[in-house]
Amino acid sequence: MCLGVPGRILSVDGLVATVDFFGVQKQVSLLIVDEPVAPGDYVLNHVGYAIRKIPQDDIEATLTLYRDILDGSPEDLMRQDVEGEVGGAR
Repeated sequence: MCLGVPGRILSVDGLVATVDFFGVQKQVSLLIVDEPVAPGDYVLNHVGYAIRKIPQDDIEATLTLYRDILDGSPEDLMRQDVEGEVGGAR
């Protein structure tokens, strides 16, 4: 299973953004994101690419869902996938 992971854009340099994923900062390509983004926006990341800007109205529900996944059992496959996407931090 492969999940995208939401993160908040901290900075943008051309087609690369520094994004915070639950305390882990990573560089993400903006090459295929669906609309322009700026610091403070949230994106859905998959394997190093921002694939979608998360609409403002959906951010809290999305973050709550992912926090619940990350707070679940270490054996949960969804948790393992999310942790793998953000580098195993938490």
